[in-house]
Amino acid sequence: MSLNNIQLNPALLADMYKTSLVDTNDRSGEGEKAQTVSLHTKTTANSDQDTTNAKAVNWKYLGDYRKSILIIVRYNDFPHLPDEQLSFLSTILGACKLDLADVAILNIANTSPASYKTIQEKFKSSFTILFGLTPEEFEMPLSFPEFQVQAFNNCTFLHTPVLEMVEADKVLKSKLWVCLRKMFGV
Repeated sequence: MSLNNIQLNPALLADMYKTSLVDTNDRSGEGEKAQTVSLHTKTTANSDQDTTNAKAVNWKYLGDYRKSILIIVRYNDFPHLPDEQLSFLSTILGACKLDLADVAILNIANTSPASYKTIQEKFKSSFTILFGLTPEEFEMPLSFPEFQVQAFNNCTFLHTPVLEMVEADKVLKSKLWVCLRKMFGV
């Protein structure tokens, strides 16, 4: 294996470049500015059309959100989620033919207010997965059981136990897989 063919897993790569990569465009000559390319961690600014509550929030999430899939977690001592859970989540996404670029991982422990209405106004997601968070805790106007794929307000929702519990239990993993197959058609 040569140095040009080293492959890094998404968790390690995100850890190595926590804020950004810089392309200096050295080969192009003068007159061009350095270009900063964000790697997975995004901070979004709100437009004037968003509500007052959504304007006050500094939205930091992991991923590029290319396919309008929002994953919501709650880890008090981490900016996004622990490395072990990120690795497990990356494996889950890979099984669904998705990756971190397709989703936004939002840690609501670091976002205030973290209610359904505010987050849906900002992200307008097509799919929302709540790991370790019930619809009631998310302040949704409806309730549904774990591992039930639930359509509501132009979005498909799913809520499950925390990633650590799912990873440790084969039954929970299989329940999650059945739901993800239904959601994403895999």
